[in-house]
Amino acid sequence: MGSDEQGTLNAVKLCRAELVDPVIARCKGRIVKLTGDGILIEFSSIVNAVACASEIQETMAERNRAVESNRRIDFRIGIHLGDVLVEDGDIFGDGVNVAARLEAIAEPGGIALSATARDHVGTRLDLPFEDRGEHRLKNIERPVKVYAISPRRGLPLKVNEAALAAAREKHKQLVAVLPFTNMSGDPEQEYFSDGITEDIITDLSKISNLYVVARNTAFTYKGKSVQVKQVASELGVNFVLQGSVRKAGQRVRITGQLIDARNGAHLWADRFDRDLTDIFAIQDEITHAIVDQLKIKLLPEEKRAIANDPTNNVEAYTYYLRGRQFSHTWTRHYLLMARRMFSTAVALDPDYARAYAGIADCESALRDWHAGEYTLEGILSLTAKALALDPNLAEAHASRGLALHQDGRDVEALAEFEKALKLEPDLYEVNFHYGRFLFMQGKFEGAITFFTRASEIRPDDYLSPIHLMSACRSLGLQAERERWARIGIERAERALEDHPENAGPAHRGALALAHMGESERAKEWLKRAQAIDPDDIVAQYNIACVYALLDERETALDLLEALLPQSSCYQILWFKHDSDLDSVRDHPRFQAMLDAIEACSFPQEGYRVASE
Repeated sequence: MGSDEQGTLNAVKLCRAELVDPVIARCKGRIVKLTGDGILIEFSSIVNAVACASEIQETMAERNRAVESNRRIDFRIGIHLGDVLVEDGDIFGDGVNVAARLEAIAEPGGIALSATARDHVGTRLDLPFEDRGEHRLKNIERPVKVYAISPRRGLPLKVNEAALAAAREKHKQLVAVLPFTNMSGDPEQEYFSDGITEDIITDLSKISNLYVVARNTAFTYKGKSVQVKQVASELGVNFVLQGSVRKAGQRVRITGQLIDARNGAHLWADRFDRDLTDIFAIQDEITHAIVDQLKIKLLPEEKRAIANDPTNNVEAYTYYLRGRQFSHTWTRHYLLMARRMFSTAVALDPDYARAYAGIADCESALRDWHAGEYTLEGILSLTAKALALDPNLAEAHASRGLALHQDGRDVEALAEFEKALKLEPDLYEVNFHYGRFLFMQGKFEGAITFFTRASEIRPDDYLSPIHLMSACRSLGLQAERERWARIGIERAERALEDHPENAGPAHRGALALAHMGESERAKEWLKRAQAIDPDDIVAQYNIACVYALLDERETALDLLEALLPQSSCYQILWFKHDSDLDSVRDHPRFQAMLDAIEACSFPQEGYRVASE
């Protein structure tokens, strides 16, 4: 309103006319009155009320994806079930007051409802209700137990406008490859359909006369029913490739269709029913079909690049894809499984460079728990092997940078990270590792840049938001800190639902809850993490940070002192720069720990690291 009163008013009116009012009518609600920028609505059914609120917020979130962040309209909604007084078409009473107070404490884009309303909805709606505890609401005599339906905090759609404009100037063909749908009937096969999509994007990106939407932007549409024309408009492209994958035993069926979004015409469509061993040939055929339809002439080096598959062994390829899926959790159990997947891929194809880089990544991460088992010399040897096989493999340069950083060779590590970024700027691993590298040097502005990229590349990444809230706290960016904490909580909660056996989302989500001051929920998540894996040294460090954030300093110090004998000189980087420990930083016991760590003379090998 401050910058554009009339424009804001017009935007709100448009939202109501096109979205809000039709949904209210469909859910049999009655608009009682307008209250400035608010609406009071009465429903005869609490289920209809909650369904209406949920649809409004979900549709608004979709609508806002294509709008600049400073021009978005966000609603808060409060819902209560109670008796009201009716007079001249208006409603009054304590029930109305409670609903109004609940609206005030709802998140932007979210819904807050009383326990009474929640209980009456029961299981009739498939919605994730979060227990927010009891709240004392203004002018309401008794505390009200509150539940929330949080907004979907997917990051806004990121389109590289500069690259898109440059491509248009050079008259390149503009293409988006949407995530191929997994038709196998098994959610565990998602890694396979995602891997095929990524490989097609990678191959098309090697063609100089094509502009291909980045993987992280295209995957914003994963799992969503989309209109091709709308997608093309949002991404600024003319052509969209869609497809599906069905994998069953040693057979695979892949369908694909290339659509001209300007007129809806299908330029090409095909179905491939083949043996699984033909998967690379199918990918090449799809790539060449797109090139032919768009009348692009390939340069000789582009033909060679497309034909140069990372491996010709489909079994090794399958193990590699599964390994990548596991490795992104950064949790001991899954990292060990990922390492086994990558190692099996190498056994099947000793010349598979990506698999060597994957093993190196896992071993670098596993040093947090098993430093004595994975030597830096061995990890650097793995990265050297990967680079000998493929000198331009961004994953290998990123893995080498991580290992060099752990070895204290930060100048060399920096050079490797920069090489990886130049080769593949949208690679998750390099953005995440580079962010940690800068964070541990206290360079928080740079860390924010790369952690933000990592969180955009992978919408299921709950690690980067956790690091981002700490970096924002160090720089005094309170609003951004809260924003990333809420994104971290939502992503960690989703990860816990998908993998309840994984302690990582629980203790890292507890950090985000502590940053938001939700002490009881944070402690509940800590108990869950401890129950899942009581001996996890990384969890224990994060638990200490949670208690420090909650200002329970003696408990935090007790935990840190117990961890010290298992830690190392490498830990000093976290102790020095982790703002989560600020409440204990000046305590004599903490100072004594810093002195002990700085005086330690552990060898580079054989130490254990406790870090986030």
